[in-house]
Amino acid sequence: MARSSTRPTSRDVAQAAGVSQAAVSLVLGDKWRGRVSETTAQRVREAARDLGYRPNLAARNLRLGHTRTVLLVVPALTTEFFAGVYTGAARVAADHGFGVVLYPSPEGIGPARDPFASAQAALDGVIASSMAADALTAIRGDQLPLVMLDSDPTGSLGAATVNLDITDGIRQVAAHLLDLGHRRFLHLAADVPSWTFEIRARELAAQLDAVPGTSIRTAHAPISIDGALTATEAALATPGPRPTALVCDDDKLAAGAYKAVRRLGLRIPDDISVTGLDDLGLATAIDPELTTVRLDAELFGERGMEALLAVLEGRTPQPGDIPVALVVRGSTAPPSAP
Repeated sequence: MARSSTRPTSRDVAQAAGVSQAAVSLVLGDKWRGRVSETTAQRVREAARDLGYRPNLAARNLRLGHTRTVLLVVPALTTEFFAGVYTGAARVAADHGFGVVLYPSPEGIGPARDPFASAQAALDGVIASSMAADALTAIRGDQLPLVMLDSDPTGSLGAATVNLDITDGIRQVAAHLLDLGHRRFLHLAADVPSWTFEIRARELAAQLDAVPGTSIRTAHAPISIDGALTATEAALATPGPRPTALVCDDDKLAAGAYKAVRRLGLRIPDDISVTGLDDLGLATAIDPELTTVRLDAELFGERGMEALLAVLEGRTPQPGDIPVALVVRGSTAPPSAP
């Protein structure tokens, strides 16, 4: 049946959901908690979605002095991870009548040009990755309600922080490789001044230091396949016993490491095991498929948006880091005999 060309009204939504217009206003204005039931709120949202109803935000914004717009500041969109973060954040935002403007910081880090004449006049809040934290001061986003992602909770700029349990992810990687018998490690570290990468280096060193007979070398590389290739090739060509396990800070670095290993005439995992972190699409596109830590990017974005909504409403955001999981594939195996 063809949908009417007449724009649906709140009265239409109320009739479809079997509730009053006042209830529709409460639900779509996100003021329903404690006033209507969760079941009723869900029925109203579904009716609005089915009818294609959109409230007159312009009129409401003039009334309330809010734009119901959130800025999501992320590193440059060079991986699908931050696209997933945006998807999750936008999904939760839409359920609460908010829009999300995505703002990638140039080159991943560093100051950025103000995307608005005045960010503070145009936004209700900001969600930002610690990798793009420098951009916040340029757009004055640190003076707005702010939630930080991947950020040190003890020194965060924001009113709240939301983190993936990266520490546990590194513990799982280290335990897996140690259980396989590896004792000589190379850490291919992201050459980015960010808390999330500092945590990876610190935890990996701590896990290996706890096991007698282990050694670890570190090579730094920009987060690019060419950068990882160059750094890995140089590190593996260094005189001395060759590492049997290569721990990469993310999957893109691992892909570059694969190319370096093969250029040197070595085989994965026969001569050297390789691990990543992210579980991007390329983890199963390379051969052998990559053992890596799966990070739920969409859930990360959802939790970030939920935390910002809590800050805006004066509530305490949900505590606790988001769990991560090691996915074991073909790039890891016991080390070959010395």
